Amino acid sequence: MENPDAQPTQTCCPIVELRQYTLHPGQRDVLIDLFDREFVESQEALGMKLIGQFRDLDNPNRFVWLRGFRDMSSRAQALKDFYGGPVWKAHREAANATMIDSDNVLLLHPATATSGFSFGNKERPRAGANEARSELIVATIYYFDAPVDAGFVEFFEKTVKPAVIGSRATVLAFLVTEHSENPFPVLPVREGENVFAWFARLPKARGPLRVRRSRPV
Repeated sequence: MENPDAQPTQTCCPIVELRQYTLHPGQRDVLIDLFDREFVESQEALGMKLIGQFRDLDNPNRFVWLRGFRDMSSRAQALKDFYGGPVWKAHREAANATMIDSDNVLLLHPATATSGFSFGNKERPRAGANEARSELIVATIYYFDAPVDAGFVEFFEKTVKPAVIGSRATVLAFLVTEHSENPFPVLPVREGENVFAWFARLPKARGPLRVRRSRPV
């Protein structure tokens, strides 16, 4: 019997950027401190959603984060407002000084109507809060020679996802490449890619993110 008071699951977001930055040695925590202090609430005030930000376990000079949007047109406007606005202008030199490359960006959308990130009633800790998290987030990216088809998505949902859940992990989201033209070319995205990316949370781990890449046979 259904609970009449149950709230439907809401997912975020129809458009997602997976951004992987290569940083100068020793600069990751410098960027994270600046990011937490200046770039989270200021972006969300313009309609963007900061889904998550992570330290790559396999590369101490890589910073990974996820940013979501309602659609491509609102993405263009939000990016224009932020990167043309006062917060970025005040801090861009300090941010850019930490980076070697910030153009490794995949533009994605949920593979199904319910496979986006879900936050429920969870709230992000306030800026400056000292709250340690023990989960490991694993991002796995499959590369294809053509757009990901419905057959692979169904295989993942019916075969891979139950196996992951059976191992006590949680599948957070699974997404595929968004092939729309990038309406804000000042921020490049990787074009010509066909990927399936999925994100899982493992309990009681020692670090925040591992990114795995593979090409299905």
